[in-house]
Amino acid sequence: MTKQIHLAAQLPGIHNVTVWPDPRSGSQIAVDSFVHLARTAERGRFDFFFLAEGLRLREHKGRLYELDVAGRPDNLTMLSTVAAVTTHLGVAATVNATFNEPYEVARRLATLDHLSGGRAAWNVVTSFDSFTGENFRRGGFLAEADRYTRAAEFLATTRELWDSWAGPDLRADPVSGQFVRPGAGEFAHRGTHFDISGRFTTPPGPQGHPVIIQSGESDAGREFAASDAEVVFSKYNRLDEARAFYRDVKGRLARYGRSPADLRIMPTATVVVADTDEEAVAYADEITRAQVSPQTAIAHLEAVWGRDLSAYDPDGPLPEIDPEPDSLVLKGHSVFRTGRAETARRWRALAGERGLSIRELVIAVHGGQTFVGSPHTVADAVDHFVQTDGADGFVFATHLTPGGLDDFVDRVVPLLQEKGVHRPDYTGTTLRDHLGLRRPTDTGRSSGNTREAS
Repeated sequence: MTKQIHLAAQLPGIHNVTVWPDPRSGSQIAVDSFVHLARTAERGRFDFFFLAEGLRLREHKGRLYELDVAGRPDNLTMLSTVAAVTTHLGVAATVNATFNEPYEVARRLATLDHLSGGRAAWNVVTSFDSFTGENFRRGGFLAEADRYTRAAEFLATTRELWDSWAGPDLRADPVSGQFVRPGAGEFAHRGTHFDISGRFTTPPGPQGHPVIIQSGESDAGREFAASDAEVVFSKYNRLDEARAFYRDVKGRLARYGRSPADLRIMPTATVVVADTDEEAVAYADEITRAQVSPQTAIAHLEAVWGRDLSAYDPDGPLPEIDPEPDSLVLKGHSVFRTGRAETARRWRALAGERGLSIRELVIAVHGGQTFVGSPHTVADAVDHFVQTDGADGFVFATHLTPGGLDDFVDRVVPLLQEKGVHRPDYTGTTLRDHLGLRRPTDTGRSSGNTREAS
């Protein structure tokens, strides 16, 4: 059966995605940038618009990491603005389950679901390090092994708060005359990480629960996704790796009483469109080299080696010295924390096999664009990736802010619609409608059904 392709857009805030020197590159703080990209995504009948969250500016060798200095406004606040200037597009935000509390997160997300008419989603993430924790005066209070057990209980508690308004039919209060439910908002949770009780102030939004997104790649993260997520962000945009991830995560669903249709897997992707394939390839190479500058290449290498490598030529060979396994020169980044010796070994093997310089190696392992070509080439490649179970769709991160999605929406989306694999118009009003997901009450996934990842 032909699968429908799910599409989402992301405005990058960190990493080396945005090509800042391009004269078309605008502000990543100004509200107009967010509005432009969101309206473009809605014009393309995308499912949702996603904003990530960074709770601390990363540091590289004791100084602010240059790729993070742009910063970002609060994502839930910005998405409230986006919801006001769109009518169908979902609004999805990362909210950290390590440095927040269930009551406040449940209230803010339920409010966003009301404001948007049922279009809210929550990307549940954890934080691994005491470096980020310093911003919250918690330091390394939570062992890394416990981060998913806290996240699972956090999500279960949040669902209990949303469900606390469920009950008998509404009735009129004899004093105020307002219609209320008996016991509305009453909750009590006793668990390992949370011991709370009281009354929840906000009724559930039109979706019942906002859509739950997860993005972990570890075994515990995949298990958490299979037990509780409805959308999974993945980094696997190479077809062979993506298919393996897709099979693995979807294969875990049955043990939680779920079917493959209960979860959408959407890798992060980039796209470069031009009149011809040749023009697109040349432009994609130009973009990639702008994204991986000589300084960026050395910074990536230092993150793996745990050493100051500023004396090395980015157009020269890799260092012959070994990494320092217990040294971190890039703080606040989840990549390259563990297994750096193995990463260095693989990088050396790849560089030796292809004769790559430092910069060429970093481009090979971190650079490059996912879909490159003419509109027809890109449409065929996107469709093939989804129909062969590499994904259910994609989250497109653009190299230009805010106009980087324009060519894809104007030139590729119409071709996907002609193929019959992308909606010509919205057929529902909520994000659950767009994603083909059932309400929690229809799946039995109300409070108390959340499983903790082992």
